[in-house]
Amino acid sequence: MLLTIDVGNTHTVLGLFDGEEIVEHWRISTDARRTADELAVLLHGLMGTHPLLGEELGDGIEGIAICSTVPSVLHELREVTRRYYGDVPAILVEPGVKTGVPILMDNPKEVGADRIINALAAVELYGGPAVVVDFGTATTFDAVSARGEYVGGVIAPGIEISVDALGVKGAQLRKIELARPRSVIGKNTVEAMQSGILYGFAGQVDGVVQRMARELADDPDDVTVIATGGLAPMVLGESSVIDEHEPWLTLIGLRLVYERNVTRG
Repeated sequence: MLLTIDVGNTHTVLGLFDGEEIVEHWRISTDARRTADELAVLLHGLMGTHPLLGEELGDGIEGIAICSTVPSVLHELREVTRRYYGDVPAILVEPGVKTGVPILMDNPKEVGADRIINALAAVELYGGPAVVVDFGTATTFDAVSARGEYVGGVIAPGIEISVDALGVKGAQLRKIELARPRSVIGKNTVEAMQSGILYGFAGQVDGVVQRMARELADDPDDVTVIATGGLAPMVLGESSVIDEHEPWLTLIGLRLVYERNVTRG
């Protein structure tokens, strides 16, 4: 079994692969204050009762692949792999790790590991050219060429960040539930805010992706648009440009990176 861990700014997603199939997954909050020992206890609690794994921490885990946008958490996870999974091959995605994705950026080291991993998985699953829209703390748009190159992207404030900002900065506004309103024209303040968030972000996605597609391919219809991230389901039904929804895109990319860097016996 391969354990994959995607550490985002807000949430950490874990996936368990049996071959190419993801057989279990978990989502927890990302806390940069957690120590390696605390993370190990958390992992044991999540995986200790899984029928495909043993009762002891590490039983049944044959490999680990990790990427993180939070350096302090990556440091502690490195310690977890050393102390608690010492005999298990572990890949932490950082400079020097082979992904097979050429990065055509002014400074390739600026690009988050998760975005490169997403590009890899997008090409493997759907081919290029492609645009990956990841609905996380930020909404990111990543462009992948027909040759599988990471050619650049767009970063916009995420849905939850926007909701929080409205609640904090608006004197008569408050934080709201992220839900679909009864109609586009809100009949009260909550519905008006929900409408602005939902349809505003759907419009943003359509507008940004259409412009990216025109730059990415001679025929924009050749570009496959893949949505991922925890908040993607909220926008899927309202966006006109999304072709595919793959919630485990980053975890699949981590599996691919592991296979490229670890020689199995």
